[in-house]
Amino acid sequence: MEVSLYLDPQIRDWVLFPITLVMILVGILRHNVALLLQSAPKKLSRVATREQRALLRSQILRESVASSPVPPSYYNSISSYLNQAFEAGTYLKDGPPSSKDGKDATAPNPLDPNAMEGMMGGLKTQAVMMVPQMILMGWINFFFQGFVLIKLPFPLTLGFKSMLQRGIETPDMDVRWVSSLSWYFLNFFGLNGLYRLILGNDNAAIQADPLMNPYANAQLPSAMPGQPQDFSKLFKAERDNLALADGLYKWAGADVESRVLRKYGRIPL
Repeated sequence: MEVSLYLDPQIRDWVLFPITLVMILVGILRHNVALLLQSAPKKLSRVATREQRALLRSQILRESVASSPVPPSYYNSISSYLNQAFEAGTYLKDGPPSSKDGKDATAPNPLDPNAMEGMMGGLKTQAVMMVPQMILMGWINFFFQGFVLIKLPFPLTLGFKSMLQRGIETPDMDVRWVSSLSWYFLNFFGLNGLYRLILGNDNAAIQADPLMNPYANAQLPSAMPGQPQDFSKLFKAERDNLALADGLYKWAGADVESRVLRKYGRIPL
């Protein structure tokens, strides 16, 4: 037999609305604190930018080999030039590698200050994300534990009971009733759209999605935290990848005249 519950309107005014409002304000505050903690990005030198862009240029070139818009003569010229430059170390910011007794004299510094600063920035962002959530959960557990706030207007299966009624041990209660702690979790995952509407897509109130760009797949390989990238090894691996891509190259404009005429019925199939 279904038992109906009648909630005091003061629960709505003094529990439901305050929890929702406080979570929205904390998200906005978290966004502003994260902006204050962010340090201005350091400008890369010309040689460092040239080193990165050379690798990115090669990746973009070989990722379009299945139907490349670059004519064969230009493609072969660019591929050959990049291959020779990677082999000679032309694009390395420290110049071509010089070795003495078989040891590389320009080994990367394992304690790069830029990499360490990037790690500290990530730790600050994670702290700004986690600390307010822990405080909010403790606040709700202390002041509003055991409150039933709202009833969802659509039917649900019993599998949602543990998710919607955290902190309330009542097996006979309808699964559509939502407890205060569960309302916190629903807001935690459901306010992302509101944050994007108020603060924009690129905000620190949520875990921001990576920026989309036409060459999203052509990203530099990630290094271990705290360790700089060894571009001499990256260039060597890119030479092998470029050699494999040369065998798969196909120009998109090959035999384009016959294909156009065949498409519009000027010549027989």
